[in-house]
Amino acid sequence: MESNLVIVESPAKAKTIEKFLGAGYVVKSSFGHVRDLDKKHLSVDIPHQFKPLYQIPEEKKGLVAELKRMAKQAGTVWLASDEDREGEAIAWHLAEVLGLQKEKTRRIVFNEITKEAILYAIDHPREIDDNLVAAQQARRILDRLVGFELSPVLWKKVRPALSAGRVQSVAVRLLVEREREIQHFESTSSFRVVGKFSLPSDPKVSLSAESQTHLTTPEQVRAFLEKCASSEFTVADVVTKPTRKAPAPPFTTSTLQQEAGRKLGFSVAQTMSVAQRLYEAGKITYMRTDSVNLSNLALTMAKRVVESEFGPEYVCTRRFKTKTKGAQEAHEAIRPAYLDQKEISGTAAEKKLYELIWKRTVASQMSDAQLEKTNIRIDMSGSPAHFMATGEVVKFDGFLRLYIESKDDETEEETGTLLPEVQAGQPLHADRIVATERFTHYPPRYTEASLVKKLEELGIGRPSTYAPTISTILQRGYVVKEDRPGVERMLQVWTLSNGKITSSTRKEIYGSEKAKLVPSDIGVIVNDFLVLHFDDVLEYSFTASVEKEFDEIASGDLKWEEMIQRFYTSFHQEVVNTMETSDRTVGERLLGVHPETGEPVIAKIGKFGPLVQLGETSDEHKPRFAGLLKGQHIESITLDEALALFKLPRKIGEFENKMITAAVGRFGPYLMHNSKFYALKGEEDNPLVITLERAIQVIEEKREADKNKLIKQFDSTPVIQLLNGRWGPYIACNKKNYKIPREAVPSEMTLEQCRQIIAQADAASPRKERTKRTKKS
Repeated sequence: MESNLVIVESPAKAKTIEKFLGAGYVVKSSFGHVRDLDKKHLSVDIPHQFKPLYQIPEEKKGLVAELKRMAKQAGTVWLASDEDREGEAIAWHLAEVLGLQKEKTRRIVFNEITKEAILYAIDHPREIDDNLVAAQQARRILDRLVGFELSPVLWKKVRPALSAGRVQSVAVRLLVEREREIQHFESTSSFRVVGKFSLPSDPKVSLSAESQTHLTTPEQVRAFLEKCASSEFTVADVVTKPTRKAPAPPFTTSTLQQEAGRKLGFSVAQTMSVAQRLYEAGKITYMRTDSVNLSNLALTMAKRVVESEFGPEYVCTRRFKTKTKGAQEAHEAIRPAYLDQKEISGTAAEKKLYELIWKRTVASQMSDAQLEKTNIRIDMSGSPAHFMATGEVVKFDGFLRLYIESKDDETEEETGTLLPEVQAGQPLHADRIVATERFTHYPPRYTEASLVKKLEELGIGRPSTYAPTISTILQRGYVVKEDRPGVERMLQVWTLSNGKITSSTRKEIYGSEKAKLVPSDIGVIVNDFLVLHFDDVLEYSFTASVEKEFDEIASGDLKWEEMIQRFYTSFHQEVVNTMETSDRTVGERLLGVHPETGEPVIAKIGKFGPLVQLGETSDEHKPRFAGLLKGQHIESITLDEALALFKLPRKIGEFENKMITAAVGRFGPYLMHNSKFYALKGEEDNPLVITLERAIQVIEEKREADKNKLIKQFDSTPVIQLLNGRWGPYIACNKKNYKIPREAVPSEMTLEQCRQIIAQADAASPRKERTKRTKKS
């Protein structure tokens, strides 16, 4: 039989496909791209129409040699990389690197790794789509040009070791602008007035209704409640109308990332990693798509599942149409490969994500939910003011029986409230009317899920770019993911009951947040610099228009060289102008002067992060520096807060006849006691206010943790230790860690055994000698 070599992207996918093809086929993995632009150099020949200069990475040369040998021996080579632009580019690179002959090369694509899909792809091969390759290449080259030209500008004008990216910088801009909205937001208060009413003829029949009168001061509240005390209440109107609620469409990459974040607490990167494993195991369809379309086979399968699980009255076959601007290629939505498989084997994360995908897909093919909405208006005698009661009753649950889509910001509104049957004209008794103070809330910070949603709304990025974009801005330190416990405030509450008006207060925790994306000080400074000098590159509409041009290249309507040339001409000139004319910035902000010495107090970015500086550098005088605490930022720190930082290091008191000192260092706040350092991490562990009692507790907790961490130490060689770590026991020696064999018992290991493990590990991975970079003269 003629030999067939099938090349896929990942080894997991290779194993799955090999089972379906059988004898005569050998399936190998390319482990992603086999060549790329050199990371250390621009690798784009600008004078020669931006020709990319690709190279095979050192770690891939052995693999490429093996694939070349196998390709020569094979009768047919099947390039089976993913069906998106990135996958098409991988297929093209393979064909180029392996020197494949066109007549013996086949390009195949499939949306799911099932036997039927693989065999269908083998029967329907095609050639490599040069337009898709060009679109991927254009993105790669454009991003390389932006990164390589902007980064040196940041090194010279802001700080060394910074970097910039086309889409990543736009994402940071969104976060910075939202943070400034929050900083400049002025909260106002008003009173929410809710009355509990009952029928005089039957006190058991009660309903809650909210006043539609806007009240902003305690005086207005008291006057309104006094009016209520002397008023009669009547049911003025009862309006009931049926409504329908339709299910959400099946998942795209973006909506899966959003819903997995909201329902499962997954990060965008985690969602994509788990989805990749599910796809490669043949359990779901391809996970990078902006299509909501389902195949005829999937629709038939869904109908069968809904009928068997819920009954024929729950069936409603739908064909959703993709509304995303510039949606790529006619992919299918993300769905289970086999809809009749409600559950799968795998890790807990894989099971959770699969269940979410299964429910969303099946629910999309279920009947609308039938609801009945009721609005009851309650009038006050002698006043235009009125109360409204709103309720919602589910008459037929439809798809709600299986799945309800989450929202980014859940409101306090109650849904599904059942209202009693009342008639217009019926009198009501006001049992209790409560006015509670409420404050307007600043716009919410972005989560990973809501940032993806915003990027998609603006037309920025594509399914394959959301996860790496967010990972990059987090890794670069431009953005941090934070939890905030919130702060306590007191609310005024006024109550009318039995004709008496009373006032009280109650506590409220506000501002608590979980896993929100917040720009760091350096992220803000880099953003402001780029917006000032490269506003067009960071403009949302421009970034979206670039995506449209990539789509035009993919459809063959635009030459990629023309697109890059048009962009680069003006962009490069901006880079040159900025290098020549702009001033260096360190994001300095003058906070004021020291009240006693008159020295200036400045907040700025230092070598190791944000700090405040007291005084200026001169021949006679050196300024003092103090690092910022967690939650303090260059843009918002006050003069008083800055002056307090210069009181550090602070002596707290003695413990075991040694002084405990609190300070802030390069790695954050800490305690020092008996020449040892103890990190301060909790919100209550502010070095400016931490008590002696709490400081002793921190020290003792660290000692206990260290004691539990140490398994064994050798008196003759104290640098070798057996320790407990996050991933289990290990050997530590001279700041290097070594794995312990599974069969070994750490507490029983000898010094000689430890030395043997260290020697074997060091011999297996010799350290590369570092080459010193020569400075340019």
